[in-house]
Amino acid sequence: MLPEENRKQIAVVFLTFNEERHIGRALDSIRPIAKEVFVIDAFSTDRTAEIAREKGAVVLSNRWVNYARQFQWGLDNAPITADWVMRMDADEVFDPELVDEISTRLPELGPETVAVNLKRRHIFLDRFIRHGGRYPLILTRIWRRGHGRIENRWMDEHIIVWGGETVTFKHAFSDHNLNDLTFFTDKHNKYATREAVDILNQRYELFAREELSRDDGSRQAGIKRFIKEDIYNRMPFWCGPLGYFLYRYFIQLGFLDGKEGLIYHFLQGFWYRFLVGAKALEFDRALGEIPDKQGKLKKLEEMTGLKLT
Repeated sequence: MLPEENRKQIAVVFLTFNEERHIGRALDSIRPIAKEVFVIDAFSTDRTAEIAREKGAVVLSNRWVNYARQFQWGLDNAPITADWVMRMDADEVFDPELVDEISTRLPELGPETVAVNLKRRHIFLDRFIRHGGRYPLILTRIWRRGHGRIENRWMDEHIIVWGGETVTFKHAFSDHNLNDLTFFTDKHNKYATREAVDILNQRYELFAREELSRDDGSRQAGIKRFIKEDIYNRMPFWCGPLGYFLYRYFIQLGFLDGKEGLIYHFLQGFWYRFLVGAKALEFDRALGEIPDKQGKLKKLEEMTGLKLT
């Protein structure tokens, strides 16, 4: 086993807003591998910042625009000195097996490796959702300092890396939000607005957008982006969600996840996707009457309440 000072090479970056239920649990789970921890807080009104400081994190405050801009602000402004940077959400928990794997394998990676993919499992209503294509979700979460940034998008933002290869570690971490279904549906309603904005931007090129290639880290993420934007988003909005839910629930065996799985796959695989399509249709009808791009962008800002410019 390597000495501890050689194993702790990671700066972990969190984004938070009113995460007092989760932040302490997340910080405890990555304590053995974190040389530095930075919490980029959007002026929480609960004890999030206090708990983070008590756990040894550096808390920086910045006004929220969207996830991508907030995270990039953190990368640009946090005094990171560690060799590697890791992205983590407050409602995520790292398994001890993954912590051990990172601690052991990361120092052994050669200079040709610039990023690490991790496997994420989703816990919904306290049940591990194993099926429906939800496990493992392979995401680029660790990269060498100076070799990664986040996509500038309103939804489904990924880490873009350059300068070398990406490897995937064996063990997983858990996305386990402790809030209720009201929180879940409210969060996805907001997600739907943001994703509809990206769809309209793809259609009208209202502002700069980024393309995630299949070589930018997680190959799985690149392929899923291609399917979503180049195939799914071009279908009539009313047929895609039903087909996607049936595929997840029956072909990908989502029914094996029990009643919790039925709730999750229906809400996340049908209701959410239908809501995204409906919002995109609503926005598109309003924008279709406006001839110029600046007028469309202003109207979209009015309808969504988002600062798109």
